[in-house]
Amino acid sequence: MQLLNPHSRARALLGALLTPLLALTALLATAPPSHADTTICDQFGSTTIQGRYVVQNNRWGTSATQCISVNDSGFRIVQADGSVPTNGGPKSYPSVFNGCHYTNCSPGTNLPARLSSISSAPTSISYGYVSNAVYDAAYDIWLDPTPRTDGVNRTEIMVWLNHVGSVQPVGSQVGTATVAGRSWQVWSGNNGSNDVLSFVAPSAIGSWSFDVMDFLRQAVSRGLAQDNWYLTSVQAGFEPWQNGVGLAMTSFSSSVNTGGGTPGGPGGSSACKVAYGTNVWQGGFTADVTVTNAGTSPVDNWKLGFTLPAGQRITSAWSADLSASSGSMTAGGMAYNATIAPGGQVSFGFQGTYDGTFSKPAGFTLNGTSCTTA
Repeated sequence: MQLLNPHSRARALLGALLTPLLALTALLATAPPSHADTTICDQFGSTTIQGRYVVQNNRWGTSATQCISVNDSGFRIVQADGSVPTNGGPKSYPSVFNGCHYTNCSPGTNLPARLSSISSAPTSISYGYVSNAVYDAAYDIWLDPTPRTDGVNRTEIMVWLNHVGSVQPVGSQVGTATVAGRSWQVWSGNNGSNDVLSFVAPSAIGSWSFDVMDFLRQAVSRGLAQDNWYLTSVQAGFEPWQNGVGLAMTSFSSSVNTGGGTPGGPGGSSACKVAYGTNVWQGGFTADVTVTNAGTSPVDNWKLGFTLPAGQRITSAWSADLSASSGSMTAGGMAYNATIAPGGQVSFGFQGTYDGTFSKPAGFTLNGTSCTTA
């Protein structure tokens, strides 16, 4: 047996210790970089997550500072200064939503959608609660006789999954009901701007998956909506009156399925085609977009979602309403071209600027469903 001298043994021991350390260093060097959360303190500041939902700070009831930290799954309140009386409205409604809220539409949404056209609207939510605050955790559903994307809707459905402190919904309790397999207190009233129908859970619900249509049918049966009205948005978040730091929306998903093979509904995955023609010069470009409805049903209130490549910015547009000037975009029809007939087309365009190398958007969705590109 060969014996190692003391120096050789020391080198061997050092090598044994360094080998796993070097391996760990190599692993860290090749691991993808972590992405910092986005902090929003602007009163009505917002951002998009998952390329399809909007997270908004929505501090409407106070001038005190509120900040939220946003990641790709949801958000958390990290600063919530001030308080308001519990016998009035809350100080804010930080939330994540699918649809349109005061002209801010989530990318690729198929809302507004006529209630009679919706076959299902599955959603899933998870909340993180705190005890040292006065608040409710609410899921909001907005309804209007018209497909409006701005201002206050006619009817608001609030689903209270939790509440802490001496706060209560608008109006008064009018009974109880079993909806989506759960028991609820039912409240009804008007806040001066719109009717409010509220469903209050008897104990806190931390996470839940359900069909929004179950609550929409309740509103129709109680005379607070009609089948020819429109679902304009669904939102999940918190209404704090006092404090609120630590409240978190840890996950959110929402989709709205419309019947008859309409894009955005069952069987609609190949029911739309997009042609994206461009004219490009140094630092600028125009784009002409043609959307074809290859399905068998009309597409009402069409919304085309896409993401402009980095460095591109739209300066003007025609024949469509655009939700932003860069990044995640939603193009929607005007009053005269809001419906695409079966086999029909709609065209719009825009002009913009770009930095670096010009490229086209990677993909398109029509009312939430992926389209083929021509």
